[in-house]
Amino acid sequence: MQRYPMTPEGHAALEAELKQLKTIDRPRITASIAEAREHGDLKENAEYHAAREQQGFCEARVRDIEAKLGGAQVIDIATLPKEGRIVFGVTVVIENMDTEEEKRYQIVGDDEADFKGGKISVNSPIARGLIGKHKGDEARIETPRGVVEYEIVEVIYG
Repeated sequence: MQRYPMTPEGHAALEAELKQLKTIDRPRITASIAEAREHGDLKENAEYHAAREQQGFCEARVRDIEAKLGGAQVIDIATLPKEGRIVFGVTVVIENMDTEEEKRYQIVGDDEADFKGGKISVNSPIARGLIGKHKGDEARIETPRGVVEYEIVEVIYG
């Protein structure tokens, strides 16, 4: 079974989305399908086909979330020893050694990633290049624009 690392916040967000899909979206879509059926010929009924397509997307997302929650590996950074090493869940401040630009990222699960919000996936090239390093270490990250060297300025637990 595939494991999906996530923070407690990410786990709660997936559970909330699943509840929304099952209790609000699914019944609304079912009602839309029933209403569209009442309009007659289903072959040329655009409302019916649109509702069925929505139902397909909804059911696929429900299955996806249920699989991820079933394989969830919830990692609470507060329970980890604070060794100063970059691990899943920490927030890291890095400085581009060429431009001296600082960036701050939290390393999270795939579903929680929000690059603009400062959250990067544990599977991203940046996170993979940082995992295991400590404050003061240098990391060479392969990017689409070439290799970028960063210095780890700070590792924040929590």
